[in-house]
Amino acid sequence: MKKEDLRIVYMGTPEFAVEALRCLVEGGYNVVGVITMPDKPAGRGHKLQYSPVKQYALSQGLPLLQPEKLKDEAFLEALRAWRADLQIVVAFRMLPEVVWAMPRLGTFNLHASLLPQYRGAAPINWAVINGETETGLTTFFLRHEIDTGEVIRQVRVPIADTDDAGRVHDRLMMLGGQLVTQTVDDILAGTATSVPQEQMTASAPLRPAPKIFKDTCRIDWSRPVKQVYDFVRGLSPYPAAWTELHQEGLPPVVLKVFETEKLPQPHAYPPGTVLTDGKTYLRVAAADGLVGLLSLQLPGKRRLHVDELLRGFRLTEPACVD
Repeated sequence: MKKEDLRIVYMGTPEFAVEALRCLVEGGYNVVGVITMPDKPAGRGHKLQYSPVKQYALSQGLPLLQPEKLKDEAFLEALRAWRADLQIVVAFRMLPEVVWAMPRLGTFNLHASLLPQYRGAAPINWAVINGETETGLTTFFLRHEIDTGEVIRQVRVPIADTDDAGRVHDRLMMLGGQLVTQTVDDILAGTATSVPQEQMTASAPLRPAPKIFKDTCRIDWSRPVKQVYDFVRGLSPYPAAWTELHQEGLPPVVLKVFETEKLPQPHAYPPGTVLTDGKTYLRVAAADGLVGLLSLQLPGKRRLHVDELLRGFRLTEPACVD
């Protein structure tokens, strides 16, 4: 079968999923339909906002479905009508078996980690938070348990100590399109070899990548400098690490922290103690040194470099964060 004859249904929602869809469309693959999440209200006016995948699908004139429930019979009938040979999932949602088992060639997923490591909703964030020096991408066939199916292809990508989650995301996004088309080519040629994850040796204990909530993002200043530094970059630029600033006689202020520097010098300050000259620097005591805060955001304000923020925000010692 030629790639022009293979009927592909594509499922995805965020920007990360657009690149692989673009590679399929521009590569001449036969995408017969796209499935994405329903429109969500956003902004002050709560206007319905299209997902990035929907925006791209509409720009290419691709048939589109946006089901609320994936077991809804009307949706299943519409999906069957597309007569897909293969389904591809990139950053979408957990599928019921009635959906992923529908195509004759199955359904494969692109996941932003080197499975079996970092199964879950936020693999890029957790890899950086945990100080990993390498991550990657995996394509695998879907089965019942999330992110556990047989691996088809993987590509490895280094993580620099200066990378934040946003940089790693963009790097993986661009490589993801290539990996998806390579996987489709393997399946078309009958050369796809899938390996059960149980047979893949892990060099370290398996680490999960659960969904990140607001409370997950609060900085723990009792940790070592390196762990605080990795935590901040693992959540930057989104959803962003945060801490609460306390000054005597003033209400607490929430600070989002996007960029820090490691200052591993000994000190006798309690963790969370703030050190500043009020003009150019803002440092916080951690367990084994100081963390320099370089890029921050006050509530309702834009992200600023520390010296910009201090020019318009009066901060005096003693102060602390927690």
